[in-house]
Amino acid sequence: MARTWLSVTVELLGGRGEELWPWPGRVFAVGPSHTFMDLANAINDAFARWDRSHLSLFTLDDGRLITDQETGSEMAASRGGPIITAIDIAVTKVARTLEPGSEFQFMFDLGDTWMHRCVVAEAKVDPLEVLGVRPDSPLPYWGWGRIPDQYGRRWATDNGESRVPAKPSTPHPMLLHAWPAQVQAPRLDLPELRQAIVAADAGRFLSALTGCYIDDTLQQVGAGIPMALEHRRQEAEPVALAVINRLTGRGCAGDQVLAEDLLASLRRVPLPGRVVPVDLDMLSTILEGDPDLSTGGYLDVHTGQVYDDTATDPIIVGHDTAIDVEEEPDRWLRLNRTGSGNGWQDMEAFAARQHDGTLRERLERAIEGKGAFRRFRDLIHAEDLTEHWNAYSTDRQMGRARDFLADNGIRVG
Repeated sequence: MARTWLSVTVELLGGRGEELWPWPGRVFAVGPSHTFMDLANAINDAFARWDRSHLSLFTLDDGRLITDQETGSEMAASRGGPIITAIDIAVTKVARTLEPGSEFQFMFDLGDTWMHRCVVAEAKVDPLEVLGVRPDSPLPYWGWGRIPDQYGRRWATDNGESRVPAKPSTPHPMLLHAWPAQVQAPRLDLPELRQAIVAADAGRFLSALTGCYIDDTLQQVGAGIPMALEHRRQEAEPVALAVINRLTGRGCAGDQVLAEDLLASLRRVPLPGRVVPVDLDMLSTILEGDPDLSTGGYLDVHTGQVYDDTATDPIIVGHDTAIDVEEEPDRWLRLNRTGSGNGWQDMEAFAARQHDGTLRERLERAIEGKGAFRRFRDLIHAEDLTEHWNAYSTDRQMGRARDFLADNGIRVG
């Protein structure tokens, strides 16, 4: 758009018997179709006037008056000097009446006399450049100064004689970034979530997430996002973005890998590396499960199937069932147990995030020394935290399993 709009600077000189200094001001973009009534309303909006049951009056530098017809006729007849016909504020266009560089006056409320000095800039403006939009009415694009109250009120019930009420002893929660108050959302129903993923039911999956706290289960939630994007993209896209942002912010093992994979799904681009449909629950069990039950295992990179070490022993599982990893070595990825260090760190992190100081200290003491895992399990069971702990620890184990696969060039598909 060409620069065809006027740029009008309006400064408030004073009102209610008070002269202001420095003058607060606003700079308005005024279009070719805007009337003086449009400009009066825009000025009153910008200078915070809610009671509009008062007159608006413009006076040009040649003495002409611009107001409503009835008031203009009365005022013109009572003035000295030559007879001047008032101009109708409702229909007269600003751009057709004023030239660049013109100075004129705007007065609102002939009793309190809010007086404004208005100046049209020499250069015209493009509203798209200064405002970013082409508004239906004049709109300020620059401003400065403190705006006085229309009636001099300092608070809602001020009558001009009341004492200033005492300031609250503490700042408003908004100033402390503590508003709105955090409401404890219900935890995610993980069985319901998993069933929805297995059934490829995107609606059920999204419903399971709605209104729930998911920050401790992002790996598990992320597993269903590609399915939801495939079946209900419009509804799933904002959920996918939220999970990606939360994964990036959380930054646990595997979170960045999952965030990249979900972003690829969102953009409809292939995942990097070799895509294998791995069950991360099963994989993490082999990598970090009970050492008395498993010493490691193998991943079939063709099918994504995870096998315990016993699956290679024909004496245990039978000759027809046993897998032979030496026959096709490129097909099998060795899974070595990682030890108990990660599990202990999970317990430490879980303890540290408890808001109850007494409970936190008890959990921290429980994981000290020999027998830490047993004492920890007993304590969270007594405190009814077992479900919460299982969701939390499963998520971290799945993240580490996802990282392990990515390190070996595999992405979960």
